[in-house]
Amino acid sequence: MTTHALLLCLLTCLTLHALGSEIIKGQNVPEGMMGYMASVQENGRHKCGGFLINERFVLTAAHCHMPNLSVVLGTHNLRKVNNNTMRYDVKMCPHPLYRNNVSGGHDIMLLKLSRKARLGKTVQIIHLPNAKMKIKDKSKCRVAGWGYTTTGGNTSEQLKVVDVPIVSFKVCKEKWGDHLPANVICAGGYGTKKGFCQGDSGGPLVCGGKAVGVVSFNNGSDCSYPNVPNVYTKVSKYLAWIKKILKQNNC
Repeated sequence: MTTHALLLCLLTCLTLHALGSEIIKGQNVPEGMMGYMASVQENGRHKCGGFLINERFVLTAAHCHMPNLSVVLGTHNLRKVNNNTMRYDVKMCPHPLYRNNVSGGHDIMLLKLSRKARLGKTVQIIHLPNAKMKIKDKSKCRVAGWGYTTTGGNTSEQLKVVDVPIVSFKVCKEKWGDHLPANVICAGGYGTKKGFCQGDSGGPLVCGGKAVGVVSFNNGSDCSYPNVPNVYTKVSKYLAWIKKILKQNNC
């Protein structure tokens, strides 16, 4: 094989591999990493993401409030779920100001696990930001989930992650107008082909090792080429509410 032909083959193979490894333009999460990720499921089927913040609570989006919810921890591959050790029944604790409409804001919910999570190599917690944490515009953060890999596609059985840049609140407000609620942070989507999609709701936006946002909504289910930024609930705005529930271990 000539050098030119070898190079052409290499570039083609790399391109095909990249196209097959998306959250939206993302890649598979290696085992042993992001052990805080939770699959929030309705009747045993993945519906939303979430993340473990202590041994008894998972944080997710309030619009993931559904009947017969359970949480799966400790696996990146949803084909490999041991219901006896990985699945947890939950009590739902949506934010009291959420009104069944993401555009109204407060799209955040705590899920109390039926038993303590057993922390280890595959199950870990992620820390929340403090109220003073500042995140610079265009900072590279990451979002992960088992959601659609293309607009109108299917959920992924393998956990995927993608880097996304922070979009300034000013630009986000200009693009969304009156549809943008308060207490949000924007990243990905506008200005890039990377971001989240349906089924990723409730997952974390991770910056500097802290879960600073909760996946809330994008534009009309358009994941691949959105003309507005992806929107996340800003965790730091809800620390008092979160800490209150964690302290009383109930809601």
